[in-house]
Amino acid sequence: MLNELHIENIAVIEKADIAFGRGLNVLTGETGAGKSIVIDSIGAVLGERVSRELVRRGAEKGVVTAAFDVEGCEQWLKENEIECEDELIVQRRIQADGKSGCRVCGTPVTAAQLKELAALLVDIHGQNDGRQLMDERRHREYLDRFGDYGAALSAYKNAYKEYSAIEKELNSLQMDEIEKERLSDSLRYQIEELERAELKAGEYDTLCARRDLLRNAEKLSEALDSAIAMLSGEEDSALALTQNAAYYVGKASGFAAELEPTARTLESAAFNLSDASETLRDFRESLDFSPGEYDSLETRIAALNKLRRKYGRSEEELIPYLAECREKLDNIQYADERSEKLKRELASAKARCLREGESLSRARRKAAKDLEARISGELKQLNMPSVRFEVAFDPVGGDPGFDAHGVDEIRFVMSANAGEELGRISRIASGGELSRIMLAMKNVFAEKDPVQTMVFDEIDTGVSGIAAQRVGEKLWSVSLGKQVMCVTHLPQIAAMADQHYLIQKQERAGRTYTDVLPLDREGRRRELARLHGGDNITDTTLQSAEEQLEACETFKEKYLKGTQRL
Repeated sequence: MLNELHIENIAVIEKADIAFGRGLNVLTGETGAGKSIVIDSIGAVLGERVSRELVRRGAEKGVVTAAFDVEGCEQWLKENEIECEDELIVQRRIQADGKSGCRVCGTPVTAAQLKELAALLVDIHGQNDGRQLMDERRHREYLDRFGDYGAALSAYKNAYKEYSAIEKELNSLQMDEIEKERLSDSLRYQIEELERAELKAGEYDTLCARRDLLRNAEKLSEALDSAIAMLSGEEDSALALTQNAAYYVGKASGFAAELEPTARTLESAAFNLSDASETLRDFRESLDFSPGEYDSLETRIAALNKLRRKYGRSEEELIPYLAECREKLDNIQYADERSEKLKRELASAKARCLREGESLSRARRKAAKDLEARISGELKQLNMPSVRFEVAFDPVGGDPGFDAHGVDEIRFVMSANAGEELGRISRIASGGELSRIMLAMKNVFAEKDPVQTMVFDEIDTGVSGIAAQRVGEKLWSVSLGKQVMCVTHLPQIAAMADQHYLIQKQERAGRTYTDVLPLDREGRRRELARLHGGDNITDTTLQSAEEQLEACETFKEKYLKGTQRL
């Protein structure tokens, strides 16, 4: 349940704090006063897309903070590692440049995370939802939300996924003979060229290193020869002198024991010098190469560079590419055989789809009967006594006889008046009837929905008179099990409120300000009188408003006692 809403610098609202209660919360006010801004603020704090135009002109940022009950969100909080105590605090900051940030209990979250949380907190019925009801592509979705056949739906989706994967692979194999021959020739040429190259991983770097070495072989040889001579090639070389020094210090240590470590150090130095000399000599010998080696290296490197440029890959990447080409050629050469196998698999997958589709269709038809009865009952309570509401099923046309959603095309049809044929909602229902059908569906779906707060933004579109009274009574009855918020222009709905808020726009110092005012009993009476008669509030309109409030209170008392029905 939404307990409190803080709005700061959002559109014409400079600052507002609204404490919502249980039951039916109604917001009224003049057109353009900012009623829908409150609903937009709730949407914003729950992750809806926002723009910088939502920030009040002149402000650096807009802020919306909402406090909800924690119940129902424990698992989400655990999965997202967010600590929460008594209340779930959600905040959205929107900068003047359009950037925004979201926090839950002080922890930054992404808009995607916030939307997941929003699905557990609030169900917002906007002004466009009634028009969405005319989109027959949504009707199957509505039925599936109502029906209790998740296992059948999952089984069909798995079958269709398998069918689609096989069909995709089969289509990839089916090409005309000219294209097949052209691709085969291209692959054969690439395979032969790469096989002739006898590629080896790391060869290119090794060749380049050897080439660079040989390119400087003369200077390198001279330097090595000089170093070897100095180390061990002459009578007074470093090695000979060190060995002599080690001998004499060793002899001296026989007379002075403290010189033994120095003697061992010199012996070790002589050994290291001898080892270094051998290493240099071996390396020097490796520089001897045939006159044609350098040219051979250049030729091989040029050949590898040509392949690298041609295929846009290093030699390490060309090796798996060769294997890929071989595999593609095999697939083409054995495509007919593979195609026949896939056709048999596709036929089997198609049979499974049709089987699972028929099972899903039976489950949907059973749920449809229940939905028809429930929606028709709700609509009768909403002053549509002669309404007939049905779910029409038509087979999916063409081959294979099913699509991603099943074997049936599903749409809602209705007749609003006695004696009229059933027809598509888009062609028959008026604006007021669409609003009531959507309200009926929302009420039916709410029974299975754990979300505790429902928001209706101008559900009264196209509704008046007794129908408006029935809508108000229905909204109040729904609010016995859910927290309901409703923006309305109709006194029949406002009179049923448990909490009533006036959205009032005023001009102060050349700026427009919108205030949200909770109304007491007298305030409600005056607001109902305004809704009835506009600015011309008279004793008659006030008396009429009082009678309406008393009638609603009587209705609530009788309904709760079970002596009043919708």
